[in-house]
Amino acid sequence: MPQRTAITPAVRRATEYDLVELLRLRTLLFDDLGGGFFNPPSDDGSWLDALAMVLKEQLTAEDVRILVVDGDGDGGCGGGGGRDSDGCGRGGGLAACGIGTIEQRLPGPHLRNGRIGHVIGVVTDPAHRRRGHSRAIMRGLLDWFREREAARVDLYASAEGEPLYRDLGFTDLPDPALYWRP
Repeated sequence: MPQRTAITPAVRRATEYDLVELLRLRTLLFDDLGGGFFNPPSDDGSWLDALAMVLKEQLTAEDVRILVVDGDGDGGCGGGGGRDSDGCGRGGGLAACGIGTIEQRLPGPHLRNGRIGHVIGVVTDPAHRRRGHSRAIMRGLLDWFREREAARVDLYASAEGEPLYRDLGFTDLPDPALYWRP
């Protein structure tokens, strides 16, 4: 039997042309997470309009990195850099996306420069799962966090994603997480 060769998906930075697909994938993320916290019963969908505005701004923000893998696997606008009317030569849209942010907090002995990275919503379209897309996006984000000198990177993991994150070196925080909604 021939040996399998691992193919690393091509990861690229998202552009404005990806906005519709980013909204679609974020919707999938919340559908997968479920529950009243992520899908409140009274939601009217207006969050999508707010998300579109924020994502458009964050595509070029200095402390935000949005990485994607194209659905057709070429990862780079049809190989020649040309864009079709849908965006980036992607016959199948985006396969996956992941967002990283960096927040400046006050430095301390446990946080030498106060820069905390956050991984926000790595999600892969169900038709493209189990192909290494999330791992490739995470490696790209982790490289970016290192370049930006993040002292720590936090994330919330789904049960399905937790093994990947632990394999990449993520561990439990020593303090319990709490939240408050005004």
